[in-house]
This record gives sequence, structure tokens and C-alpha cells, in this order.
Amino acid sequence: MKIADLITWFEAWANPTWCESWDNCGWQIEPGVLQEKTRVLVCLTPTLAVMQEAIVENANLIFAHHPLIFNPLKSLRTGEAIPEMVRLAFTHNIGIYTAHTNFDQVQDGTADVLAQILELKEATPIGVTQAGLGYGRVGLLEPFLTLQELLATIQTRLSPPNLIFSPSADLQQTISRVAVLGGSGASYISSVAKTGAQAYLTSDCKFHQFQESRDRNLILIDAGHYATERPACDRLVQKFQSLNLDWVQLSRKDEDFRQFFA
Repeated sequence: MKIADLITWFEAWANPTWCESWDNCGWQIEPGVLQEKTRVLVCLTPTLAVMQEAIVENANLIFAHHPLIFNPLKSLRTGEAIPEMVRLAFTHNIGIYTAHTNFDQVQDGTADVLAQILELKEATPIGVTQAGLGYGRVGLLEPFLTLQELLATIQTRLSPPNLIFSPSADLQQTISRVAVLGGSGASYISSVAKTGAQAYLTSDCKFHQFQESRDRNLILIDAGHYATERPACDRLVQKFQSLNLDWVQLSRKDEDFRQFFA
């Protein structure tokens, strides 16, 4: 399959026109690779380490969730990360394509994969954008779990380096309805509270957002940006593999940009 055909297939599933106005989905760098047979490296975040990995693996496409270019660039200067990525992309003929908020909304996208990992039943979007699609998912746990069992399940299945949850939560409380949203989902706390969910798994939550959740009788669980979105990249690799591409691999140089002192 040529790169142009892969992008056409993907955009029929997760149309880049669905991305938010503040977002930057689609081609970040296209150095003339559309007609080449696809050798794709999938990652959460396009970084110099991922680019070096793509060069070593002779990949011609980096398919990322996070945009390389998020805000308008005012300059391109030697020694800065984005200009170096651009230079290497054109030097080694490697395209960079991003699927961000459009990928968040779809079936088998970031939120949907999280719901599947927790085996939520009857999962529906928290914030509906169009028929059957939207941000986040909320569904039922069958069988029900205690909060302690739910946290242990999240720790086992997502392996976050640090798992934070609401203060004064009763670990033996029975949890039957859970909401999830990969990445930064604190802005949806109010919407989640209206769904009847007892617990909300997301990331990048601030101090007072834990307070807000507690005041709304919602258990907020922060597993980190990387841990909540990386599984969807793995699912994307599986989907690409089903297309019999020339080569596809999940990046081994993708990284969580946070470390925790033991």
C-alpha cells in the first residue's frame, strides 16, 4: 500500500476536518513520499528520538497522535527541536502525519480503547460531536468493582508510573459506572458528573480539579497523559498491520516526559 492510500483509508475513518479549531491534524511534513510503499512508525509524540528511530528503521512515515507543529512558528533556527525534525524529515524523506482530536472521537480511538481496556459495557461518548462519535466514554462495569479493585486494574493494565485519585475516597466503595478520557480531560469534569459516573479516569489534573470532583461526588483518577493515550497507538499499529503494509511498528523511543522520584 502506498502512503497516499494509507492516508485516504485513515481519513475515511477519522476525518481531519473533525479536529478542533485550535488543533493541527493531518500532514505536518510531507517531503514527497505519497507514492512510496508505506513503512510507518507509529508514536504518541513525534520527537527527535523517534525521528532517529525512523531513520534507523528506514521508515518513510511517522504517524503520531500529538502534533509536531501546534502553534504557528515564528522562526526556524539551528539547534531547536522542530527545525531539526524538519531538516531530518526532508533529508531522509520521512513524512510526519498527525491524528489528534479527530482520532480522540472515533471508535477504536483514544477514549474508546481506554473503555475497552476497562471492559466497560454500553459505552457512549461523554461529549457527543456527531452520531456515535465524541470525546470520552462512559459505561458500566460488569461485574462491579470496589474502588480499590478498579485502581488495581488500572495500574495493571495501563502501568502508569504514578496513579493519583480523589482525597477521602472510600477504597471499598462499589463502582458500577466509570468514565474515561485519554489525555487532558479535566475540562470534562462537569459533563462527567452529569452522566452518573462514580469514577473518572483521565490525566493532567490540577489540585483544585481534584477538589471540584470531590465536591461533585466524582472520584477523579489521574493515570498520566502517556499511560492513557499510548494504548490507542498500539491499537493503531494493529489496524495498520491488518492492511498488509510493507512495514509497520510501534515506536520504542516514544516516552513519558515525566519521572517520579521514588
